[in-house]
Amino acid sequence: MAENNQQLQIELKPEVAEGIYSNLAILTHSSSEFVADFVQMMPGMQKAQVRSRIIMAPEHAKRLLAALQDNVQKYEQQFGTIKLPQPQSNEGRTIAPFNLKQGDA
Repeated sequence: MAENNQQLQIELKPEVAEGIYSNLAILTHSSSEFVADFVQMMPGMQKAQVRSRIIMAPEHAKRLLAALQDNVQKYEQQFGTIKLPQPQSNEGRTIAPFNLKQGDA
Protein backbone atom coordinates (compact mmCIF):
# COMPACT_ATOMS: atom_id res chain seq x y z
CA MET A 1 0.00 0.00 0.00
CA ALA A 2 1.46 3.37 -1.01
CA GLU A 3 1.84 6.04 1.65
CA ASN A 4 0.30 9.45 1.15
CA ASN A 5 2.81 11.98 2.51
CA GLN A 6 1.02 15.09 1.28
CA GLN A 7 0.62 17.82 3.89
CA LEU A 8 -2.36 20.11 3.96
CA GLN A 9 -1.32 23.74 3.70
CA ILE A 10 -3.64 26.18 5.42
CA GLU A 11 -3.55 29.89 4.68
CA LEU A 12 -4.56 32.31 7.45
CA LYS A 13 -5.18 35.78 6.05
CA PRO A 14 -4.47 38.70 8.43
CA GLU A 15 -8.09 39.87 8.49
CA VAL A 16 -9.23 36.37 9.49
CA ALA A 17 -6.37 35.94 11.99
CA GLU A 18 -7.74 38.91 13.97
CA GLY A 19 -10.77 36.80 14.86
CA ILE A 20 -14.28 37.90 15.71
CA TYR A 21 -15.47 38.26 19.31
CA SER A 22 -18.59 36.28 20.17
CA ASN A 23 -20.23 35.77 23.54
CA LEU A 24 -23.23 33.73 22.37
CA ALA A 25 -23.58 30.84 19.94
CA ILE A 26 -26.88 29.69 18.48
CA LEU A 27 -26.85 26.17 17.07
CA THR A 28 -29.47 24.68 14.75
CA HIS A 29 -29.55 21.69 12.47
CA SER A 30 -31.43 19.93 9.70
CA SER A 31 -31.06 16.38 8.47
CA SER A 32 -28.10 17.40 6.29
CA GLU A 33 -26.29 20.23 8.08
CA PHE A 34 -25.47 21.98 11.34
CA VAL A 35 -25.47 25.77 11.52
CA ALA A 36 -23.55 27.71 14.17
CA ASP A 37 -24.28 31.43 14.42
CA PHE A 38 -21.75 33.32 16.52
CA VAL A 39 -23.37 36.40 18.04
CA GLN A 40 -22.00 39.48 19.77
CA MET A 41 -24.25 40.85 22.51
CA MET A 42 -23.46 44.18 24.13
CA PRO A 43 -24.86 45.36 27.48
CA GLY A 44 -27.80 47.73 27.12
CA MET A 45 -28.24 47.09 23.40
CA GLN A 46 -31.60 45.89 22.12
CA LYS A 47 -30.18 43.98 19.16
CA ALA A 48 -27.56 41.26 19.10
CA GLN A 49 -25.55 40.94 15.92
CA VAL A 50 -24.60 37.69 14.19
CA ARG A 51 -20.89 38.14 13.53
CA SER A 52 -20.19 34.85 11.77
CA ARG A 53 -22.08 31.78 10.53
CA ILE A 54 -20.51 28.36 10.05
CA ILE A 55 -22.40 25.63 8.17
CA MET A 56 -21.09 22.08 8.32
CA ALA A 57 -22.02 18.48 7.62
CA PRO A 58 -23.19 16.38 10.60
CA GLU A 59 -19.96 14.36 10.48
CA HIS A 60 -17.89 17.53 10.79
CA ALA A 61 -20.08 18.78 13.63
CA LYS A 62 -19.41 15.54 15.53
CA ARG A 63 -15.67 15.89 14.89
CA LEU A 64 -15.82 19.49 16.12
CA LEU A 65 -17.63 18.35 19.28
CA ALA A 66 -14.90 15.78 19.97
CA ALA A 67 -12.15 18.35 19.34
CA LEU A 68 -13.83 20.87 21.66
CA GLN A 69 -14.24 18.25 24.40
CA ASP A 70 -10.56 17.29 24.07
CA ASN A 71 -9.42 20.92 24.19
CA VAL A 72 -11.64 21.82 27.17
CA GLN A 73 -10.24 18.81 29.05
CA LYS A 74 -6.66 19.90 28.27
CA TYR A 75 -7.47 23.50 29.26
CA GLU A 76 -8.94 22.39 32.60
CA GLN A 77 -5.92 20.19 33.31
CA GLN A 78 -3.65 23.18 32.78
CA PHE A 79 -5.72 26.08 34.20
CA GLY A 80 -8.41 24.50 36.40
CA THR A 81 -12.10 23.77 36.08
CA ILE A 82 -14.20 26.14 34.01
CA LYS A 83 -17.13 27.19 36.19
CA LEU A 84 -20.49 27.90 34.59
CA PRO A 85 -23.26 29.88 36.30
CA GLN A 86 -26.20 27.70 37.29
CA PRO A 87 -29.50 28.41 35.49
CA GLN A 88 -32.09 30.00 37.79
CA SER A 89 -35.00 28.08 36.26
CA ASN A 90 -35.82 25.27 33.85
CA GLU A 91 -36.11 27.57 30.83
CA GLY A 92 -33.55 25.50 28.97
CA ARG A 93 -29.84 24.87 28.84
CA THR A 94 -28.82 28.14 27.18
CA ILE A 95 -27.36 30.73 29.52
CA ALA A 96 -27.39 34.27 28.15
CA PRO A 97 -24.43 36.54 28.91
CA PHE A 98 -24.75 39.65 31.11
CA ASN A 99 -27.24 37.85 33.41
CA LEU A 100 -30.08 38.37 30.94
CA LYS A 101 -32.99 35.96 30.89
CA GLN A 102 -33.72 34.26 27.61
CA GLY A 103 -35.77 36.50 25.37
CA ASP A 104 -34.52 39.74 26.99
CA ALA A 105 -31.91 40.39 24.29
